Amino acid sequence: MKRKLEDIYYRLLERFSYQSWWPADSKDEMVIGALLTQNTSWNNVEIAITNMKRENLCSLEKIFKADCEVLKKCIKPAGFFNQKASYLKNIAEFFVKNGSFNKLDMFDNATLRKKLLSVKGVGKETADSILLYAFNRAVFVVDAYTRRLVERHNLLKEISYDNIQHLFESNLKKDSSLFGEYHALIVKNAKVFCKTKPLCYNCPILGI
Repeated sequence: MKRKLEDIYYRLLERFSYQSWWPADSKDEMVIGALLTQNTSWNNVEIAITNMKRENLCSLEKIFKADCEVLKKCIKPAGFFNQKASYLKNIAEFFVKNGSFNKLDMFDNATLRKKLLSVKGVGKETADSILLYAFNRAVFVVDAYTRRLVERHNLLKEISYDNIQHLFESNLKKDSSLFGEYHALIVKNAKVFCKTKPLCYNCPILGI
């Protein structure tokens, strides 16, 4: 399995080159994006973040202090704006009251993940995205695209978030840069070839 996962990675890398994720100008923006991208496309998230920047709200401290109605108006393009405004308020409060990134970075992966999951609106995928991209922890993010790849290439018998995560983490070098790039390449391939209705012809990992 180790060789198969490495083969997938290098084939994707050869086809698409480095993706350099997460697309954000700051750690705060990365966390904000991780919350907003739930149940919507990244294009919609970018519009919402642009609105937030225009209102000088693209920081966790600013969100913590912001008027909720102004925040809702900014993030409306990302959908579920009432719910997501509440979630953004929750995560902003969590970071502000826990000393932000510097103090939270003192915790080990398991403890920090548990703390993040205690915040309403933060599920496993969002927590792991924050761990990987904001804290540079070697935690593999499992999203719908990763699940699709695992299912279509029969990499696991029992499909679950934890099983998929273990599959990658136990067979690859524990490196945050590798995990981030791999995740980004899976997303890229899903958008180009491994769509809901797959375009298997010319897919870089066809035959694996």
